Parts: sequence; structure tokens; C-alpha cells
Amino acid sequence: MEERRGPVAPKDPTAKRAGYFIMKDKDVCGSPMSDGRGVQHIYESDGRLKASAKLVGNLENEDMIKELETVEGLRRQVHSIGVIVRRPGDPVTVRFAFQMYGKTDPYVTGTTLTMDLESDGMEMVMDLSRFEWSDDDNVPGQIRFEFPEAGMSAKVSVCFYLNDGYEAPEQVPDREVDLQSDAYKAMIARSPLQRGNLSRLKASIAKARRGEEVTVGYIGGSITQGAGAIPINENCYAYQSFKGFCDLAGRGYEDNVRYIKAGVGGTPSELGMLRYEKDVTEYGKYSPDVMIVEFAVNDEGDETKGECYDSLVRKIYNSPQKPAVILLFSVFVDGYNLEERLTPVGVAYHLPMVSAKKAVYDQFFLSEEEGGVVTKNQYFYDMYHPTNIGHRVMADGLIEMFEAADRAEDEEDFDITTVTPPKGIEFEKVYLIDRADIDGHPAVPEYNAGGFTASGNELQFVERDLNLKGTPEFADNWMYDGKSAEPGEPIFRLKMRFSALLIVYMDSASIEVGTAEVYVDGEKKLTIDPHLIGWSHANALIAFRGGPSQEREVEIRIPEKDRDKRFTILGFGVVD
Repeated sequence: MEERRGPVAPKDPTAKRAGYFIMKDKDVCGSPMSDGRGVQHIYESDGRLKASAKLVGNLENEDMIKELETVEGLRRQVHSIGVIVRRPGDPVTVRFAFQMYGKTDPYVTGTTLTMDLESDGMEMVMDLSRFEWSDDDNVPGQIRFEFPEAGMSAKVSVCFYLNDGYEAPEQVPDREVDLQSDAYKAMIARSPLQRGNLSRLKASIAKARRGEEVTVGYIGGSITQGAGAIPINENCYAYQSFKGFCDLAGRGYEDNVRYIKAGVGGTPSELGMLRYEKDVTEYGKYSPDVMIVEFAVNDEGDETKGECYDSLVRKIYNSPQKPAVILLFSVFVDGYNLEERLTPVGVAYHLPMVSAKKAVYDQFFLSEEEGGVVTKNQYFYDMYHPTNIGHRVMADGLIEMFEAADRAEDEEDFDITTVTPPKGIEFEKVYLIDRADIDGHPAVPEYNAGGFTASGNELQFVERDLNLKGTPEFADNWMYDGKSAEPGEPIFRLKMRFSALLIVYMDSASIEVGTAEVYVDGEKKLTIDPHLIGWSHANALIAFRGGPSQEREVEIRIPEKDRDKRFTILGFGVVD
């Protein structure tokens, strides 16, 4: 039998270039795709890639950081990309994709780099010089990990190896986070901004303990949706704190305690106040006993700078069930949030308030010996969203408040109607009208959709409650489809009674989506440009406010220059 031999002269290994990580042992999980596969999107535009290089890769060279803003700069700096995927069990083939957004059409005309690798922990390196690049490349857009089946999870690392002439920063390992340590417990104990009046929260815990039905709800932005948690449905702060509530009451998860998660990425309280009845109560089907409100990093998009938040809080607090309302304040990697703007609402109404920023931010800059517990890299999944550890910290801050309420002395409920609203409450009674309920609505004596006869399917999908599959937001909508042979008159007309009016519409990055103009009683009030934010998500803008409640004529017109483009009306926010 001939002896099997290896090569006589094995090829020398390729020298590994200097580099830095933009992801290191990052948890990912494949969300369901229509073909049964799973995908994890990790967005790198709008400064996220730069933040990851600083946060994970310890990059401090400002010139190198700035280069990551464009594809041209990325290609100048990065020679190759190393990728590691590690998951237990038999290896599966995972596709790594790095998509550049195009100048002409962000999601279509840019280069997408792809590489297949096994989930066995072996690094595979992608040489950027081997790809044909598009002349239309604009900015690094998103990274995707595509799994053969939905629900598959893994830990991934991505390293940028540098071209000659670049010097890599030292890669510093993170310390372990001990969730049972005294230092961690002391950190969580810093999270309350205010205990407030705990009577409603205490009563809800006692009610659950007696075996009565209790509903715990959450409303907010992408962090409430679970962004950064892997998997998003179970490791998000909402479900982790819900489990803490159940444990405190001695009840099984969703035994007699119902869980409602209504977080929608990129949306402020201006849209949240319209979503509350739709996404939380489902128009009276559910009546929350406890509501956590989290808009601390989303409310820059609130045109009223706090009045919509105030209105939402009062809408919830004054509902018939008399729920306990907890204000939760998340934080971005640079320390940004809107606590200063929003906490006067909680102070005025004696509400319990929990701040992730107060708990963690100062200790980010301390060594372990000085009292540091968790690093920025361990807390943040990207520049905006927490990791599993970050979500755990937020959940434990809420659980600490639950426990404080359980221990608290009995006290009288606080009547917030006796308090002058700190921000204003013009929108407390706002409600949503969409395509499902406009026919015969008492506030809308007549309307004509004109050319808005189609239904938009470019919608924002969110993981509601414990579901991993995305649920479309505002599916009952009207779309003007400029691509149809006969799109009809490009004007949506209606008579409606209101004192204030918001238009809910679909933002988009597509060049096939155009603008719209809003007229009230013949006067132009608003031009809506769906491209200003630059990605597909629901948005709301105020078209009219400050007048008496009366019937007015409203028109949404597509201007001549955009007659061949789409525009989607998701609904109307009405104060009557």
C-alpha cells in the first residue's frame, strides 16, 4: 500500500497583517426570511462603523476613523477582512455579506462583498482586491450573517486587516462581567432616578401574586423592540424584566401575567402616542396594569420637544385600568439621551424613573480596581443599542424598582390631573385613523382616496411580544403607485373634524419614492420628504395644531415632479 504523503515543500503561511476588530465575539441570531433561512443585519451607516472601530477595535487615529465614512476611504485603509463564526454542534455554512450603499439607490447600486465560511471558529479572510467594485459606491452600509435556518445563533468576530502604511491600535481584552458581584449590584442600585409614588406598581404585583390576570406592557423605540439582544425576543430588556416581575410575584411566565412588547425602531413618542391603542391595547382588547415607557434616545424626532411625551404618559396613566407607569431612560455610546428634557414629566407626576445612563455611564471610565463593572464594548452592541449584557442591566434596573415597590409602605394613588403638565397635553386625546376604520368614522364624513388606491408593502416589520417573525406596522394604508398605467388623480381628499392633525407616512431610501404636500382648507401646511431620515420606517409629522375642533378639508397632493413615484399614507393622528 502506497504511503500517503503531504507536500514536499509546504507553502509558507501568509503573514498576518496588522488590524483591529469591529466585532469581537458578538452574538448574532438569524431572523426568519421568506425562504426559511435566517439573517442577522448589522447596520454600519450613519457613523456606526466608526463607532464600532473605536469601541471594539480601540481605534483612536482620527484620520483613520474618518476614512471609514466612505467606501473610498475604507478601500484605502483596509486590505482584507477576517471573519470568524463559532457555534456549538456540527458546523454549518454561513454567508458573510458586507454591502456598500450606492449613491444612486442606496440598497441597489453599491457593491456587496460575500464570503461563505463554516461555523467552526476558523478565521476566513476576504481580500478586498479580488472584488469588482461599483463606481456608484457611497458609504459602508450593512453587514449580514446569513444562516441556513432561521433561529440559528452564533458568536462572530470581524477584523479589518490594514494596508501597508497603516498602524493598528493595541487590541485590549475585556474583563469578565460578574452579574452576582457586589459591584454589579451597587451599579444597579444607582439606576433609579426617582422612586416616585409606587402604589400602583405595588398593587399590580400583589394582584399577580393572588393569581389574578395582570398585563405588563412596554412601548418605545428599537431598544424596546430588542435591538442588540440575541435572540431579540428572549434576551431583550423587556422580556428579561417581565420574567423578573413574574418571579417576584411567584408566577410562571405568561401564566396569569400577560406580556406585551410594542417597540418600533426609529420612532419617537410622537408616533408612540398614536401606536398605544393599536399596538398595546389593541383597541381595548388588553388593559395594561404596568407600562414601561422608553423613548429617551428616540425623542429628538419629536417636533414638540416633549409635549408628545407628556401627552403619551398622561394618556396611559389616566386610562380606565389606572396602570402603573415607569419611565425608562436608555443611553447611547457617547452618553447621549434626553433625560434632561423628559424627566420633568416624571417629577411632576411622581412616577418611578429608571436610568441606564445613571447606572453605567460613569463606571465605563473606571478600571476594575476603581469600581468598573462593565466596559462600553460589553454594554453596547453598536453605538445605539445594548448587547445582551446591556439589556440585562436595563432589566435589572426595572426589577430593582419592582422590588422597591413590593417593599414600600402603602400610600394613596397620585392624581396627576391636579398637576399642571410640565410640557403640555394637546395630544393626550389623540387617536389613529387608518384604512381599516376610516369608512363610516364619525370624524370623517367623507373622503376620496383618488390615486391612493394601492396598499404599500414596503413596511416596517418588528418583532412583537415573543415573536421572532416580524409583524408589519401600519399594514392598513393607502399608497399612490406612480408606476401603474393609470394611477388616478394624485390627490387624497377628506373632510375631517379635528383640532390637531398628524400625517403618518412611510419613510424610504428608495429613489422610486417621492414627496407629498399637505393642504388644510386650501393652505399648504407641510411638505413631506420620505428621504430625510434615509431608511424604511414609519414616521409622523404634525400638519395642523392649535385651532378649535371643527370640520376641515385636508388634501395630500403628489407634486408634478413626483407623479411617477410612490408615496404611502399609513394613517392620520387626530385630536378631536
